[in-house]
Amino acid sequence: MSELTPQQFTVTRADLVRYAGASGDFNPIHYSERVATSVGLPGVIAHGMLTLALATRAVEEWAGGPDRVVEFGAKFTKPVVVPDDDEGVVIDVTGKVTAEDESTRSLSVAVTCDGVGVLGAMKAVVRV
Repeated sequence: MSELTPQQFTVTRADLVRYAGASGDFNPIHYSERVATSVGLPGVIAHGMLTLALATRAVEEWAGGPDRVVEFGAKFTKPVVVPDDDEGVVIDVTGKVTAEDESTRSLSVAVTCDGVGVLGAMKAVVRV
């Protein structure tokens, strides 16, 4: 298979609360509209590491498990703004194989929200 099966992940404000509790990252930009906008953000944003974790999950599932991912990296390029409603926002993850040998595959991964890239220079290497 030369392309990852496209995956979508919905992120709500409730997810941000759960992630904050699990990660210990209680920065108010992840839950307070007032604080987020006061520092120049367009609104409450998802934790960057949560966004990266969702992308990693898509790659792990495609590769056949977390033990198959041998390298993973990305740059945070745009925040994921999470509205204060029950529907949240959708993060899309796609990717394709860019190189392959007998033991590994290199992947280029795209992570977008509303058609805008939120993680850049994302690549992964998985064990075949």
